Parts: sequence; structure tokens; C-alpha cells
Amino acid sequence: MKSLLVVLLGCVAVATACNNMQRLKVKEQWSHAFGSGSARQDFGVALWRAIFAQDESARNFFKRVDGHDVESPKFLGHAQRVLGGLDMVISLLDRPGVANAQLAHLHGQHATRGIPDAAYGLVKNALLATTAAQLGRCFDRDAWSSCYDVIADGIM
Repeated sequence: MKSLLVVLLGCVAVATACNNMQRLKVKEQWSHAFGSGSARQDFGVALWRAIFAQDESARNFFKRVDGHDVESPKFLGHAQRVLGGLDMVISLLDRPGVANAQLAHLHGQHATRGIPDAAYGLVKNALLATTAAQLGRCFDRDAWSSCYDVIADGIM
């Protein structure tokens, strides 16, 4: 009986991990949600508004880039740099070795800025909500949640 329980728990863990199919699905859905051109800027504004709606004090991490105004040129530039990093990591999800190298680089950048672990939860909530709004019923919450956790764990 104990062996069966261990096997079942292992199956649950595997089923909830960001598996290969989920990685490919997230990549495909991201390309539709993030779009191109000015749609990317609109996505960024929506994402950051969703982050700050959860915790207004999170703006304090972005004073240097005019975090009080998500549509200021400084903040828009910052938002696109952040989304560019996310775009790169998502595009590498099916190449774990390369993705891990990029995540290690992002970890170094975030560690020096003292980003608290709770901030990654804010980003997750906002990213899932913003992406779901773009994709509608095609959005795969389980795939996004588990793959975001892989990304966040790599950066934290």
C-alpha cells in the first residue's frame, strides 16, 4: 500500500510539473497573447496595472523608472525590457539547458535589487490574468501556472 501511495504521489508531481507539452503550449499561447508591435506595449501596460492593483506599494521598486506612471516613456521602456526577458525565457522553455542559463542571469539581476519572493506571486497573478484576458477560453491555466513556477523558481 505504501508503494502505491508513493507511486501515486509521484504521478501527481509529474502531472503538475511544467511538462514538455505544457512548455510548448505556453510558448504557442504566449506568441498570441504578447503579439507584436504596439500590442506588446498594451500588454505591458495591462500587466503592470494588474500588478500594482494587487499591491500599490510594489511601485516603490520602480521609482527609478517612473513607476508612478505606467504610461511614462521611462516606465514603458522598463516594461518592455522586463517583457523581453520573459519572452526570451518562454521561448527557451523547450530547451531547459539554455533556459536555465538565462534564468541564472535573471536571478543575478533580481538578487542585487532585493526583490522579495512575494513579488513573484504578484507577477504570476497578473500574468495569468492578463494572458487569460488575451486568449479567452483557449487559455490553459494549469500549463501557465506550472511553467511560470519554473521560471519564477529559476529567478528567485
